[in-house]
Amino acid sequence: MQTETSSPIPAVPDHYTTLEVAKLLGMAVRSVQLMVDRNELDAWKTPGGHRRISRASVERWINARGPAATQAGSSAAAAAPPVAARRPGGAAPAQVLLIEDSIHFQNLVSLIVQQHFPGVALHVANDGIAGLALYGQTQPDVLIVDILLPGIDGATLITTLRSHPQFTRSQLIVVTSLDEQQREPYAFALQGVRVIHKPSLVAELPTALAACLPAQRSVQ
Repeated sequence: MQTETSSPIPAVPDHYTTLEVAKLLGMAVRSVQLMVDRNELDAWKTPGGHRRISRASVERWINARGPAATQAGSSAAAAAPPVAARRPGGAAPAQVLLIEDSIHFQNLVSLIVQQHFPGVALHVANDGIAGLALYGQTQPDVLIVDILLPGIDGATLITTLRSHPQFTRSQLIVVTSLDEQQREPYAFALQGVRVIHKPSLVAELPTALAACLPAQRSVQ
């Protein structure tokens, strides 16, 4: 008489590869690498030099941001409505999306837009993940992005958006507190982009926006 034996239940791995985390979160591999560099995820390297990321730290990251965090990166482009539906007959106001985690600079940009471009609709996202989702929803005429953002940094966000055809209709302005030397690690995303140092925001942003929105007249 044979005794039936149950197969052992496979153990749940306590770590992921960088590629596995990128697929799980709907992000680029580079975004995940930067999250590790910012200590947002716990990671280590194998003797062969391959990075492994703690499963527990990934779950903590997801739980802290809610289920939408794993969907925003992959759904941003799909969520975009046709331009004609968003602005029938061109009657709707121009759309500007600001992705900035500082409340101070959110308020400052809002004040500048209200003062100089009262007909423009300004949308604000607090981090890169929310920014990706909101970009897909609004299809902005101008995108203003900070380089240093929680969740996904501005440079990686820009690179991600550039892979989608919808991005080609948006003008881009980068704002940052980093000086030119500190920006060097992000040079891959900043070539040909108007970059405004935050201390000069009040003086330079109105001119930059006027150039991006030629149909809008800046109120002096």
